[in-house]
Amino acid sequence: MPEERLLLGEIVAAHGIKGLVKIRSFTQAPKDILAYGALRTEAGKVIELALKGPTKGGLLAAVSGTNDRNGAEALKGTRLYVERGVLPELPAQEEEFYYADLIGLAVELADGTTFGEVKAVHDFGAGDLLELQPLNSGGKVQETIMVPFDRDTVPEIDLINRRLVFVAPVERDGDDDDGGR
Repeated sequence: MPEERLLLGEIVAAHGIKGLVKIRSFTQAPKDILAYGALRTEAGKVIELALKGPTKGGLLAAVSGTNDRNGAEALKGTRLYVERGVLPELPAQEEEFYYADLIGLAVELADGTTFGEVKAVHDFGAGDLLELQPLNSGGKVQETIMVPFDRDTVPEIDLINRRLVFVAPVERDGDDDDGGR
């Protein structure tokens, strides 16, 4: 796959005066951020965490070598990665994906027309969204768009050929079925 490491979380704030930090975990179960071995910064430096418990919107953790609020504040914005190889392979027949596997996929319309590519996958709390980078007819880049990541909007994902099919959402009259993945 395209990435050699995967983003598992981010230090988002300092907490208290003893050097604790608040972490936003991107793992399915937030505490699993430590389940895959050493976490590293973008520069490759190992960050040793000791989880202290959950907090609103994240986890509280102690960072080895950080003993005061100033040290914790200096870590704000630090992204936490693991090597791709430590994560389990997902069954090919299942509809499970690592977000990183979707980034960079070619996006096609149902008729096979090239639409653009996947730039990012987001979850702002109301469900997963794909950020798509469309191309215009001249091949020039346009502004990105956000679309729901559900079966209706993305009926086909082909990781082997690095593509997915996009169907533009339509208004539904009273349809409560979210078609979620």
